[in-house]
Amino acid sequence: MKINFKMWGKALSTLVKMEKKEEWDALDPISKWLIATRSAVTSVTVYACAIAGLLAWRDHHFSFLPWLVVTLGLFIAHGTNNLLNDYTDFSRGVDKDNYFRTQYGVHPLVQGFWTKRQQITWFLVSGVLAFLSGIYALFYTNFSPAVISLFAFGALVLLFYTWPLKYLGLGELSIFLIWGPILVAGVYIVLARGWTEDVWRVALAGVPFGLSVVSINIGKHIDKFAEDKKKGVGTLPVRIGEKAARYVNIAVFILIYAVILYLVFVPCYFTPVMLIVFLAGKRLLYAVGVLTKPRPVEPPKEWPGWPTWFSGFAFYHNRLFENLFLLGLLADTLLRIFVGNFWMVR
Repeated sequence: MKINFKMWGKALSTLVKMEKKEEWDALDPISKWLIATRSAVTSVTVYACAIAGLLAWRDHHFSFLPWLVVTLGLFIAHGTNNLLNDYTDFSRGVDKDNYFRTQYGVHPLVQGFWTKRQQITWFLVSGVLAFLSGIYALFYTNFSPAVISLFAFGALVLLFYTWPLKYLGLGELSIFLIWGPILVAGVYIVLARGWTEDVWRVALAGVPFGLSVVSINIGKHIDKFAEDKKKGVGTLPVRIGEKAARYVNIAVFILIYAVILYLVFVPCYFTPVMLIVFLAGKRLLYAVGVLTKPRPVEPPKEWPGWPTWFSGFAFYHNRLFENLFLLGLLADTLLRIFVGNFWMVR
C-alpha cells in the first residue's frame, strides 16, 4: 500500500468525492481517515488551537509540545465526532435515499466502502488517541479543575451532538461554543496550566472565530432544510423556519466583525492591526447577500458546490476570514512582545 501524500493534502483542503470501492481500497489508512472524517472541515479545530496558542504566547504561557499534543488530540476528536455522526445518522436511516450528506463527499457506510463494524473500529481507535491527548493535558496541568470540566463537557458534546442535541435545535449553539470560546479558552488554560484572570477575555477573543464556524453549520442546515424536515431532524432552521434561520445567520456574520471592533476599541484587547479581517468584507457581502433570498430550486449555472449553497458562501468567507484573523493575531502578538503594550488594555 502506497502512502498518498497528495491525497492527504487534497482531503485537508476540499471534500473528496469518490464512487468506486476499488479506488477507496487502494488508499492508505491516513487518507481514508482524512476523507471519512471530512478533514477539510475539521481543520477549523487546528485554527482554533492556533488562536489559543498565539494568545498564550502573547501572555508568556506558550509551550510547543503541549500545544502540539493537544491540537492533534482535538483535531482527532473532531474527526471522531464526524465518524460517530455518520454512524448514528446511517443507523437511524437519515442518510438513505441520496440524502444531502451523501451528495457532497464520501460516506463510507452509505457507499459500502466500510461496514458498520469497521466504522466503529475507526471511531474507537480515533477516540482512544483523542482520549490519550486529554489525559496528557490533565497531567500537564496537574489535574486543573477547569481542564477536567472542559474535558467532560467536550466528551458529552461528542457523544450527544448528533442525537439528541442536533434534533433539539441545539447543535448550532454547541458548535459555536465548542469551536469558539470553549476551545480557544480551553487550550489557553492548558498552556497556562490552569485558570488565569485573562481567561474570560481569551474566551471573548474566540467568539468571532466560533461565529464564523457556526455560520457554515447554520448555512448547511438551511441548505438541507427540506430533507431534514422530512426526516424529522430538528435542526435550528427546522425549529424556527427557513427564513428566520437565514436572518439569524446574517446576524451571526455581522456579530463576527462587531465583536472584533469591540475588542479593538473598548477593552483594547486587540491592537488595530486586527482590523485586517475587514479585507474579507467582499466575501462577507456575498454571504449576507445570498442569505436575503431563499435557496435556488436548481443550481445556478457553473455553480460547482451544489447541493451546498448558503454553506458554500459561508465556507468561502470563512477560509479568507480565518486566515486574516490568524495573520492579524500573529502581527498583534509580535507587536505586543517586541514593541510593547502601546495599545493599552483598560
